[in-house]
Amino acid sequence: MVGQRIKAYLEENGIKQVFLVEKTGIPAPVLTQMLSGSRKIEVMEYYRICTALKVDLMTFIADGESEV
Repeated sequence: MVGQRIKAYLEENGIKQVFLVEKTGIPAPVLTQMLSGSRKIEVMEYYRICTALKVDLMTFIADGESEV
């Protein structure tokens, strides 16, 4: 899942979730749900996350994956 790949990226790069909360404006409880997979990530949220992390939009999308 995309949320789990984002979470792994954060951990691998020593980035705290609070950084994303501050940069994206996504509330911490919502971000936690997205990263755990219990809530889908909306397109604009995904865009804001990728922009905050300065990564390409395809970074967390697996081949053949149809939804964020």
